[in-house]
Amino acid sequence: MKVILQQDVRDHGKKGQLVSVSDGYARNFLFPRGLAVAATTDNLNAMKLREKAQKLQDERDRAEAQKTAEKLESCLVRIPARAGENGKLFGSVTSKEISDALSTQYGISVEKNRIVQDEPIKAFGSYEIKCKLGHEVAAVVHVLITESK
Repeated sequence: MKVILQQDVRDHGKKGQLVSVSDGYARNFLFPRGLAVAATTDNLNAMKLREKAQKLQDERDRAEAQKTAEKLESCLVRIPARAGENGKLFGSVTSKEISDALSTQYGISVEKNRIVQDEPIKAFGSYEIKCKLGHEVAAVVHVLITESK
């Protein structure tokens, strides 16, 4: 019997896939638990429409990520920080601080978990920080750490 999975089912497939299972397994396990529906023409058409809508949404998200990447490339984010006598910062500059500075200075919202730092910033200077925006789109943000007064 052919069924469309409504959720991931171990050893059978992922959500939205059309799979072939035995009649008894479908009637006694998958259907009562809401894990699958029968592969009727209506359900197949609904599945195709959902796939089409998902592709359109992915394309929109990719275009939005591309726009954000272009904006980020032209930004120089200035972050004031306090430091000791030898120029070493008290603490470090985190991805949350970079995200907050981007939103206040340029109005660009990038989640802190999208900002990739190999190591924390602990000194004054200019840095290039990579941002993974999703959908295989990445950008480089130029960060300038200055002394606060």
